[in-house]
Amino acid sequence: MALSSKGTALITGASSGIGAVYADRLARQGYDLILVARSQSKLNALANHLSNETGRAVEVVAADLKDKADLLRVENILRTDASITLLVNNAGVGAVMPLLGSPVDDMEDMITLNVTALTRLAYAAAPGFVARGAGTVINISSIVAIGPEILNGVYGGTKAFVLGLSQSMHHELADKGVRIQAVLPGATATDFWSEAGNPVENLPQEIVMSAQDMVDAALVGLAQGEVVTIPGLHEGEKWDAYEAQRQVLSGSFGHSTAAARYR
Repeated sequence: MALSSKGTALITGASSGIGAVYADRLARQGYDLILVARSQSKLNALANHLSNETGRAVEVVAADLKDKADLLRVENILRTDASITLLVNNAGVGAVMPLLGSPVDDMEDMITLNVTALTRLAYAAAPGFVARGAGTVINISSIVAIGPEILNGVYGGTKAFVLGLSQSMHHELADKGVRIQAVLPGATATDFWSEAGNPVENLPQEIVMSAQDMVDAALVGLAQGEVVTIPGLHEGEKWDAYEAQRQVLSGSFGHSTAAARYR
């Protein structure tokens, strides 16, 4: 007998780390999957495992989202597959070196993946979600979105973009039935750190969360209706106060004359 389904979740950066945990958790919640990453072999192994474990249908798409042709292929899937009800925009790359110690070409590649690809995929998914009156976009940001001094400045800038885009999408699409969530992980035990040149073992272990715990917390935040989820923030009221003050401040900028301190 065919299993009932919550629809299909398309997950980028799905072959390992946070993306692979999302794939596992969403399959167990009743989603069929489309897994997108660069490594065909890793995708195939994960797909076989999840299909055998959960009975869900799992499709794989080997694609490098920094490559325009590959990105367009994934965009087309999002535009044309009406079974897709959830997009997890997880693919990304980071940097830990100071700005002046980071090759500008590497920084441009980071912007291409973290900003351009994520934006184009969100743009590809949103019209169909609006037309169907339902759908969810989960954008993986980072705590550096609100603490850009913590790591490389370009990385922080890309993640601030993801947060801002997510908040704007929520503002525009919430009344059309589309859920938007920005997830802001702190230090998470994935290959991110070794790929960025600073293995996670070098970090104070009391600040490092497992990918499993991070995703589980993020999915609880989604179920609770959060637009911004910060798994490592224990005092949630601090974010509520920050966000309330931000919204008050954002309404105080428009005046026909410059502030007295500038005159």
